[in-house]
Amino acid sequence: MSEVEIIKKVKQKDFAPVYILHGEEPYFIDLITQAIIENALDESERDFNQTILYGKDCDPVALVSQAKTYPMMAERQLVVLKEAQDMKDWDMVDAYLQNPVPTTVFVIAHKYKKVDGRKKFLKEANKKGVVFLSEKVKDWNLNAWIQDFVKQQGFSITDKALNLLANATGNDLSKITKEVDKLSIVLEKGTQISDIHIEENIGISKDYNVWELKSAVQERQVKKALEIVKYFDQNPKATAGVVVVSTLFELFKQLMYMHFSKNNTDQEIATGLKMNPFIVRKTRQATKIFPVKKTAKNIAILQEFDLKFKGINRGQATDGELYKELIYRLLH
Repeated sequence: MSEVEIIKKVKQKDFAPVYILHGEEPYFIDLITQAIIENALDESERDFNQTILYGKDCDPVALVSQAKTYPMMAERQLVVLKEAQDMKDWDMVDAYLQNPVPTTVFVIAHKYKKVDGRKKFLKEANKKGVVFLSEKVKDWNLNAWIQDFVKQQGFSITDKALNLLANATGNDLSKITKEVDKLSIVLEKGTQISDIHIEENIGISKDYNVWELKSAVQERQVKKALEIVKYFDQNPKATAGVVVVSTLFELFKQLMYMHFSKNNTDQEIATGLKMNPFIVRKTRQATKIFPVKKTAKNIAILQEFDLKFKGINRGQATDGELYKELIYRLLH
């Protein structure tokens, strides 16, 4: 069951006795948890029938004891265990889920990682309630996710603004939604979000960002690339070295794919790389600038600098020095 289906049922007051929400992506877990909190009880019922606990400080005995309690002057009670990944002892929960109280809605929010599939409580929850695995949105699907989310909020977005936002936030969905929320406060519904809106309201430069750096490297514009990385060095909050490396690595990985797919059409390559055909045409031009041997060499260089930006074998070099060396070696 998807997060959309779960939330739809919750809004219809169709509750399961237990929800296990687990996985690497916290955004969907928070979204479902909040939907349950908002819909399980009326405001007047919450004082006596809503309990929210946190895994690190939670006594499993007290948790299960509360789950077994019957509601007071309400149809149901709600028990939410947040940050469940920090709770160590699950034996009491295992026992409870074998026979959950039907008037209790028990939510276990286990963020940042999957629950071990061998855990008894996960198997019991699969039989008695809802188990939702919250997975990270894949990088290749991130732009489509942002575009869909923006549309749901009543806006549209240009390709440049979309890329600015995606490159600045990565696949941190909570951060993306917060930035779009900022825009929704100042823009009228129906507005097409542009790179100017992003720059003025979110603080991401439309000229100095990893997307523009990728374009500069792709076209071998040495001066422009150096100006951009100088900006990164002077404005550390603009991006991070590992983000720069991963973005450029993606470029040369695409070029390598194109080198070995010379006879394929733009549409075939677009399908294989999950790219827009227009971007394929533009990127394909860079295969003339970077022959296959240079492309392979640049991939190796980027792997080397990925380690350096993570503190391995970087010596005393500053980020600014690493940026300059990286651009010089990639483009010469």
